[in-house]
Amino acid sequence: MTIRWYPGHMGKAQEQMAESIRKIDVIIEVLDARLPASSSNHLLEEMRRNKPCIKLLNKNDLADPAVTKAWVRHFEAVSGVRALPMSAKQHAETKQLIKLCRLLAPNRGRPGFPVRAMVFGIPNVGKSTLINTLAGKSMAKVGDKPAITICAQQIDLRNGIVLFDTPGLLWPNMDDQVGAYRLATSGAIGASALDYTNVGLFAAEYMMQRYPELLKNRYKLTELPDSPTALIEAIGRCLGCLASGGVVDLHRAAEAFLRELRAGKLGRVSLEEPQQDTPEATESQPD
Repeated sequence: MTIRWYPGHMGKAQEQMAESIRKIDVIIEVLDARLPASSSNHLLEEMRRNKPCIKLLNKNDLADPAVTKAWVRHFEAVSGVRALPMSAKQHAETKQLIKLCRLLAPNRGRPGFPVRAMVFGIPNVGKSTLINTLAGKSMAKVGDKPAITICAQQIDLRNGIVLFDTPGLLWPNMDDQVGAYRLATSGAIGASALDYTNVGLFAAEYMMQRYPELLKNRYKLTELPDSPTALIEAIGRCLGCLASGGVVDLHRAAEAFLRELRAGKLGRVSLEEPQQDTPEATESQPD
């Protein structure tokens, strides 16, 4: 199955952001720490020009720590870019972001001249959660479905920083289907645009290759099955996803597996690494 998903409001939002970015001092790109490359909108690099950029690796508590450290090194090799792993739900951790914004805009942050920071990110990476935590109250709508924010807004944090919120922007060219499947695995793709069975099989194959012990521990397996389909069936039996006659409901089992993976119930997992070679993954992509 080919994944295609690009809600209509995102095209307009992209135009608005390109216009507004000229007035911005610092760009905060919120990424999913489990898949920083796939959760990035590559148009940002073209639009940001020489603006300082903070790559905020959100949901750090769900990602593989060693892989996240590699991503920090990868991003900070680029001039003008800083990387900051954190959880947007933790107020104490967001204080580091405020300090970094001030550091990157040393001529701003005084009365009448606030640091103007644009918060940017694709759907469901935690952008609205970050804004609400920084503001100390509900300023942006939060939900477990992608594409919640649909209009731009400005938020004065009353600490020398003004945030410019933007709608979630997903890279419009979904030709990279490996990246699209990673996004679907993480929950960033709308449910109407994906097939849970195919995405579950994709995630199962990746986990078998990269984190086999986590699978064994979570689902009480002495050995891994010999195929992603057999693994999903084993998971389905473990989680009680059965149809009449005791047959595993593959769709329900795949959906339950993805739900557990997204919630971190298997452990801390990263879905991609810097400089990851993708041809093999492309060849194994579900039809």
